[in-house]
Amino acid sequence: MAFAQCALSTGHDVLSALNSVRSNGCLGRPGVSPPLRESAQLSDAAKRTAAGLGLADAVAAAGYRANRSLIIRVSGGGGTQAVASLVAREYCAHLLDAAYVEIGVYQQPRETRIILAAPFLPPPAEATPAVALRVLQLVNNARERARTCGTSRFPAAQPLTLNETLSRVALAYAADMAQYSHFSHEGRDGSSPADRITRAGYNWKSVGENIAAGQTTPESVVEGWLKSPHHCENVMGPQFREMGIAFYVNRASQAGIYWVQLFGARR
Repeated sequence: MAFAQCALSTGHDVLSALNSVRSNGCLGRPGVSPPLRESAQLSDAAKRTAAGLGLADAVAAAGYRANRSLIIRVSGGGGTQAVASLVAREYCAHLLDAAYVEIGVYQQPRETRIILAAPFLPPPAEATPAVALRVLQLVNNARERARTCGTSRFPAAQPLTLNETLSRVALAYAADMAQYSHFSHEGRDGSSPADRITRAGYNWKSVGENIAAGQTTPESVVEGWLKSPHHCENVMGPQFREMGIAFYVNRASQAGIYWVQLFGARR
């Protein structure tokens, strides 16, 4: 935590001063945009931390869902320029992190608490077709070039096509995981990925499944799969010809959003 002696200011003053630093840069780093947006929920969360709650619990209790968040404490009051200068000096990299777009400020006579957050912004359900096409594009871009997955080297592979049946099975399983905060290739009924696509009438000779939770963009979910050896092996698998992809959002679930990617080759 960071500490400084300051005179009292208002939360709005602090926000304006921090946005000035964010725009102009600090410690030799260039500024970023957009400016931080004030969030009443994050300000409430900051107040809750002053009452003893941990950051994650306070953010959740305030009804805010964040991909990630950070709390900064400045003791000795809330003088605007002193607070902004200290944050710029001690937390410059965080203040200039473009992923942090919302802020909450809570001030007491001898302390200012600031929460920066990257909000949970999953794609809407109506974006499903566009998301599926983007994931397919990213996967086929990856398959265009030879790649090492863990210790295994894979040559370039032919592009995949989207399959409606595989995507329908993926959506049903993503929804089930989201409803029950269940994250496993084994279904709650004991089913395997092969079981699930067989029940849907897909006559397969090869099948694979990737799952993910928490990522909110096609880019982040595919990047995560490519960095994981076993998931990467599925992405690069030359035996596969088709792909299904789906996500399901349940803000009350543990991860908020669940993804299922199915690979198949028909007999």
